Amino acid sequence: MTLASLVARTSAWFDLHARDLPWREPACTPWGVLVSEVMLQQTPVVRVEPRWRDWMTRWPTPAALADAPTSEVLRAWGGLGYPRRALRLQECARVLVAQHAGELPQGEAVLRTLPGVGAYTAAAVTAFAHGRRAVVLDTNVRRVLGRTLRAEALPAPHLTVVETRAADAVAPADDGAAARWAAASMELGALVCTARNPRCDACPVADLCAWRAAGYPADAHAARRRVQGWSGTDRQLRGATMRLLREAHGPVPRDTVEARLTALIGDSDPVRVDAVLAGLVTDGLAVAAGPGHLGLPA
Repeated sequence: MTLASLVARTSAWFDLHARDLPWREPACTPWGVLVSEVMLQQTPVVRVEPRWRDWMTRWPTPAALADAPTSEVLRAWGGLGYPRRALRLQECARVLVAQHAGELPQGEAVLRTLPGVGAYTAAAVTAFAHGRRAVVLDTNVRRVLGRTLRAEALPAPHLTVVETRAADAVAPADDGAAARWAAASMELGALVCTARNPRCDACPVADLCAWRAAGYPADAHAARRRVQGWSGTDRQLRGATMRLLREAHGPVPRDTVEARLTALIGDSDPVRVDAVLAGLVTDGLAVAAGPGHLGLPA
């Protein structure tokens, strides 16, 4: 297999089958792309798209979000999960206003200095917002490259140096072609080369795939993967608390919050409940609002 064939076929497939997503429209600003990338972290497109549209209507620029009440930002985030992402977005907006004239700067190095922007997000914004070459490696791209190049059923739990070097070797040198490849390989992983039940019959590079040629070997990293449930976890308790605070018209009695969490746990565990609520306060997601009450930050 030649890497050029992998890129060319995947990119041509993308031209025909790419989903019509609002953050891919030519009129979408770099800020809109950044918001989409933050929202899409560990969250499926079907849940993100309506929330993104509402968010961009309310806060189409960093300046608009920077001036918004944090309580409204958290309410607008809704049930997307990991609400600290919303706080980081607002922090990012304030830094953009204070240090970059309200515009998203170009270049991965400077992007990574912004709150909430790590290596992946900086690369994605560089490719999708600015049309420049970047090695964009989300789970979908890692799976496509692992299967086609190394006959790996699924990528390792954590990104490896080998993967990064291989991805860099595949990405075209030309800015436009590299950005198109980044989007195309991501889309192929999301729609065709899925983790479960991949649609090899619809894959434009099936005959180039090392994993298929090897007879679909099993996941070599299966023993290293942790699958955490949801029911009864601290994440569920944090989410339930945030939902109560978002839906309330004012501060919520702490007794009400504790009763809700105790019902979810199935038994009284005041130490754990206290730890969950203290964690939300420490993370800036909740505040003490008068004696015996909790609320969203102002």
